[in-house]
Amino acid sequence: MYTSPTVKWLGAGAASLALMLAGCSSGAGDNGSQAAPSSSAAKAGAPQADHGTIKLGYVTWASCMAATNVVAATLEKAGYEVKTMSVTTGLLYAGLAQGDVDAMVCAWLPTTHHVYYAKTKDRLVNLGANMTGTKIGLTVPSYVKIDSITDLAKPEVSEKFDNRIVGIDPGAGIMGATRKAIKAYKLPEKLVVGSGATMTAALGNAIRQHQPIVVTGWNPHWMWARWDLKYLEDPKGIYGQPEDIDTLVRKGLKKDHPRAYRILDNFQWKAEDMREVMKADTKPGANRKADAKAWVQAHPKKVGAWLAK
Repeated sequence: MYTSPTVKWLGAGAASLALMLAGCSSGAGDNGSQAAPSSSAAKAGAPQADHGTIKLGYVTWASCMAATNVVAATLEKAGYEVKTMSVTTGLLYAGLAQGDVDAMVCAWLPTTHHVYYAKTKDRLVNLGANMTGTKIGLTVPSYVKIDSITDLAKPEVSEKFDNRIVGIDPGAGIMGATRKAIKAYKLPEKLVVGSGATMTAALGNAIRQHQPIVVTGWNPHWMWARWDLKYLEDPKGIYGQPEDIDTLVRKGLKKDHPRAYRILDNFQWKAEDMREVMKADTKPGANRKADAKAWVQAHPKKVGAWLAK
């Protein structure tokens, strides 16, 4: 997801990526996660033995962590060691373009990640959609008595929402779209920066108190299964049409790790699959990596198609 100020990652931000990639975690979203090591050998074109290490990048959105962990578990099943790293969206695209990251499985295209993708598409490989029909937009509980973003422009309505829209991390594409929406619809609300977790916490708290709240929402996400929600109508089309989640890999991955490349190319699933994983991840004491492995074990036919040679 994008914001215009973050295009600077092609300069100083991207240059600092190698310093960030000093360590790595074994599971997306697990406590103590770190960044992954630089792959200077891959950038230099040095051959790598297959069934080696695959580095997956992710951003800490529930959907991205679920997909990353499922793919990691699948690659491990094929005999690879998998390292995952959490970085901002801009640095993730930069890492792929530079060859420091092998793959990501949560590129929202053609709209949400347009700015990042447009700057890097000639230096990475798009394997196509792993999920179709995703959606982003301003989201409210169904009991809220407004149906359109245009209603938020009314001062008496904005006041009921504490004059705020609860957002997520500042580099997320939905945040960039929301800034555009605030300007296009001349909304008095201020966009509150946070994270996916703080957004859902605020949403849950408001729903328990039956209070109005508007958040930056997207689907697939577990919140749609937990609560009765609705998107506000977007007559100006700021949030775009339903889009896909694509798999992106670095150039050279097919040569270096042909089977991993095939698995990533084969990886396709549906929103209901992702919601199963995300639902497990919200349970008390949940371990995202273990939840993903359990899902992989429970779906041998689907995972077998990804592993097919």
